Amino acid sequence: MKENETPKKNESFLSFISLIVTAIIIALLIRSFVFSSNLVIGESMHPSFEEKDKLISLIFPLYFSDPKRGDVVIIDAPEEKGKEYIKRVVGLPEDDIKIKNGSIYINDEIYEENYTEENVPTEIYNLDHWKLDKDEFFVVGDNRLPNKSMDSRYFGAVEKKSVKGIVKFRFWPLKKIGTVGGLNGK
Repeated sequence: MKENETPKKNESFLSFISLIVTAIIIALLIRSFVFSSNLVIGESMHPSFEEKDKLISLIFPLYFSDPKRGDVVIIDAPEEKGKEYIKRVVGLPEDDIKIKNGSIYINDEIYEENYTEENVPTEIYNLDHWKLDKDEFFVVGDNRLPNKSMDSRYFGAVEKKSVKGIVKFRFWPLKKIGTVGGLNGK
C-alpha cells in the first residue's frame, strides 16, 4: 500500500502546482489585458483625487475605442521609463489646443471644466499652443496651481500607445468608494 501512496502524493502535489501556475497565468492575463489597480501619488489630480487614493483602471476598452474628452487615464510617464501618471484627457486627436488668459481653448472654443479649483488659472509651462496629430492626446492634471502637475503643458501631447487604462473606480478610501466620472467630473 505504501508503494501506491507515493504516486498519489506526487500526483496531488503536481496537481496543486499546476493549479497555482494556472491561477498565476490567469491573474497576469487579467492584469495585462482587463484592468489594473493604481495608487495616486502626489497632488496633480487634486481636487478629484487625493494622495493614496486607490483606483481601478480598465485596459480592455482601449482595444475598441479611444479615450474620450474628460476621461481620467493612466499614461506612461514620457520622461521616466517604468513610471505612470494619472491625468485627464482634454485634447483629442487633431484638436488645436491653446492656453490663454488662464483657460484652455479647444479648436478656438473655451473648454469648460468643473473639476478644477475655482479661480485657479491654467498655467503655461513652455508653450501655449499645440496642434495634435491623428494619434495624440493632450492630458493635464486637475490641479492647475503652478508646478503641481507634470502634464502635456510640460512634455507635450502623448501618443495613443502611451495610454494604459481609463480610470473607472475608486476603492480607497472607503468613504469615497465608487465610480469615477468622465467629462467634467460627471
